[in-house]
Amino acid sequence: MSLKFSLIFALCLAAVAVSHAERARYDNYRVYRVTASDANELAFLKEMEDSSDSLIFMEGVHSVDRDIEVVVAPHKLPDFLRSLDDKEIDYVLVEKNLQAQLDDDDEVQIKGRAKAYGWTEYQTLDETYSWLVSLTKAYPGIVSVIDGGKSYEKRTILGIKISFSKGKVQKPGIFIEAGMHAREWIAPATTTYIINQLLTSKDAAIQDLAQNYDWYIVPHANPDGYVYTHTTDRMWRKTRQPHGTCYGADPNRNWDFHWGTVGISKNPCSDTYAGPSAFSEIEAKSLANYLKTLNGKIQLYISFHSFSQYVLYPYGHTSELPENAADYKRVFDVTVNAIKQRYGTKYTGGNIYDAIYPASGASVDWAFANIGSRMAFCLELRPGPNALIPGFKLPANKILPTAEETLDGVIAMVNEVKALGYFK
Repeated sequence: MSLKFSLIFALCLAAVAVSHAERARYDNYRVYRVTASDANELAFLKEMEDSSDSLIFMEGVHSVDRDIEVVVAPHKLPDFLRSLDDKEIDYVLVEKNLQAQLDDDDEVQIKGRAKAYGWTEYQTLDETYSWLVSLTKAYPGIVSVIDGGKSYEKRTILGIKISFSKGKVQKPGIFIEAGMHAREWIAPATTTYIINQLLTSKDAAIQDLAQNYDWYIVPHANPDGYVYTHTTDRMWRKTRQPHGTCYGADPNRNWDFHWGTVGISKNPCSDTYAGPSAFSEIEAKSLANYLKTLNGKIQLYISFHSFSQYVLYPYGHTSELPENAADYKRVFDVTVNAIKQRYGTKYTGGNIYDAIYPASGASVDWAFANIGSRMAFCLELRPGPNALIPGFKLPANKILPTAEETLDGVIAMVNEVKALGYFK
């Protein structure tokens, strides 16, 4: 059985296996933006995050003076507000009825798709996988399939390699990974846009990227979670492997590099649960095993997430900077400047620990330390930290502008990494 046929067959099996559980609804769930002003308030919010399944913290509780979006169930609202008032913790209402937001956009996108694959709406996993496989037929000898292993629910972690190399000539390698967090739909959408541009654009700068580098691209590093956001719960972030009475772990806290040391939860019900051990999640372990086969071939590693508009680099477990921090700063500067040029979108960032929050066990740190990628970045895409919509949920009409400006940033990033001599 050929690899292509095996992958298509696996896609069909996965589609049949999708649970038809009733779709989660968030009628009258409110979204609040909460800010801890000191260590005591931060500790109180952390206790809330770990103890209540009626509160969904959209980001981990890690830093003082950092806005955190919290989804609050209707029955929990009086206790939640009373607790914040008692502790004098600042908060502001962002959304009165989260379900109305979801109905306005996501349900239409899920049920009323155009037939052609594109970037005016969010695509399902099967649609993206079918499109990726079709590229191998449209671009024979240039596009090949990547099998990054299997997920907990036996889906393929599917990607593609784009290489215009003739024969066995090896060009500098760039790896893009997205979709680690299931509900961050803009990350896979941006990634597939970049794939399409590398193959079809007539722009000289993009053609230079396509023809002079080998690209390894995985749009969905957490396929089970992504499917679950479409079929059952739009808010889902983690993997789908059971841990006790709860499901899933945060796959971007599960990599075996200073695993479980900081910025994680030990509560299996928490969105930032790091798992019972490093690489307990087969998605992270499988992708890492594939990356090990590329040891020495990948000079630049890029991970797409959302949201808050950050360009980030190692480390997440410590404020100590990598030995090439000055080079990271140079690449950071040109990248955020390039992103800003097209639509005026402002990015900030720096090293993960200081710029956003402590977070151990991330893929970017692992890649930097283990496969010879001396340049490894995480881009947190639109919207910004003070958006008027719940941050993870970017409207479909923002896919193209987000993807365009992100590709601008990637072009600048690659060119600066080349100028610094990292591509050998």
